[in-house]
Amino acid sequence: MSAGIRLVLVRHAKSDWGDAALSDHDRPLNDRGMRDAPAMADRLARTGFRPDVIIASTALRARTTAEAFAAALGTAVSLDHELYGATAAMLWAKAEATGARSVLVVAHDPGMTVLAERLSGDGIGHMPTCAVAAFAWDDDDWDVAGASAPASWTFDSPR
Repeated sequence: MSAGIRLVLVRHAKSDWGDAALSDHDRPLNDRGMRDAPAMADRLARTGFRPDVIIASTALRARTTAEAFAAALGTAVSLDHELYGATAAMLWAKAEATGARSVLVVAHDPGMTVLAERLSGDGIGHMPTCAVAAFAWDDDDWDVAGASAPASWTFDSPR
């Protein structure tokens, strides 16, 4: 990806529903999630993308997914409790608020799917767990990017 605004959306990897005593916020990744997160992170790293910032929901499954991407991409994770259950508009606003030109966001559905659909012109359907949607704009201004279609986008999922 060349210069300009870059936004990568990563839906958290598959979580474990096995312990009914855990709150939704505290659910860990299951075996598939523990396999998919580093694999998808490595696939993204091989594209040459290096975010300036990684922001993630505070939910355990999102934090763990974000840490796998952080390890592969060499970028620290910043946790934001407002990304837990965030709408598409909130996800965009949080990415924009970083002020960074390249941002990776790890969060949850339905907000991730709604934002990915909106940015791709409905080219991306549902964002399955650990899916990666990358968007690029030629302009360096988030306001301009927010008002225009991306110059390019890609989508990848573990399935």
